Amino acid sequence: MSINIRQVSSPAETRTLDTTLLRDNYLITDIFVKGSISMTYSHLDRTVVGGAMPGSDPLDLQSCKQIGSVNFLDRRELGIINIGDHGIVNAGGEKYNLDPTDCLYLPKGTKDIRFESPDPDSPAKFYFISTPAHHAFNAQKITAQDANLLELGTQSAANVRSLRQYIHPDICQSCQLVMGITMIKDGSIWNTMPAHTHDRRSEVYLYFDMQEDTRVFHLMGQPDETRHIVVANEQAILSPGWSIHSGAGTARYCFIWSMAGDNQDFTDMDIVEMKDLR
Repeated sequence: MSINIRQVSSPAETRTLDTTLLRDNYLITDIFVKGSISMTYSHLDRTVVGGAMPGSDPLDLQSCKQIGSVNFLDRRELGIINIGDHGIVNAGGEKYNLDPTDCLYLPKGTKDIRFESPDPDSPAKFYFISTPAHHAFNAQKITAQDANLLELGTQSAANVRSLRQYIHPDICQSCQLVMGITMIKDGSIWNTMPAHTHDRRSEVYLYFDMQEDTRVFHLMGQPDETRHIVVANEQAILSPGWSIHSGAGTARYCFIWSMAGDNQDFTDMDIVEMKDLR
């Protein structure tokens, strides 16, 4: 198990970053490595972004110095979405079977978390987000059918997409974590436009289900000082509350979004008018 640390970069600092430093601060690569767990500890709302890809042997989610507690979820909650083949998560003495796009919420206090791939030749890919928690809610598995479905966009605006809210107050109680999946339809490229910010919470995007040569041009930065990061399959972007987060792909793609911060109101955002983008 490995863990990287990302400090917070301010808007003023971000204006000065070249391509390499921009990627070093905000892009997370190598999330899925067969037979291991990789994690990035971000000081944006102390969010942990991780991936577990078990092979022949199960993988145990263990705590470390950066987490600062005996067990990983002593003071945290965890959202897991499987984007690989069928997998199993054992947690708190319960066994959860997760098919592709199934989600599992694990509350504060859950112990003995283990990831498994029943078929090592077709491994599961467990993407997970962990945020600080103050209360122990109930563990819950959420499938795509259980999630709250929103059909958004228009073909004329090239942004037709299906958004599913998994860990969301209407579906699954959590302390601060909100999590879901957006799938871009064939022929569309934009995931969010007009763009928005929400200074009360940070966000993370994991782009996935992309062909090898597909790329997403992810837009970030303050509305009047935008930057872009070119993102490949199964890479994630950290988004501070002051930054827009939007993107256009060269072909179809999906992304897992997660938010942490002061509230769980999905519509709490500040829309940026097109005329104000620079």
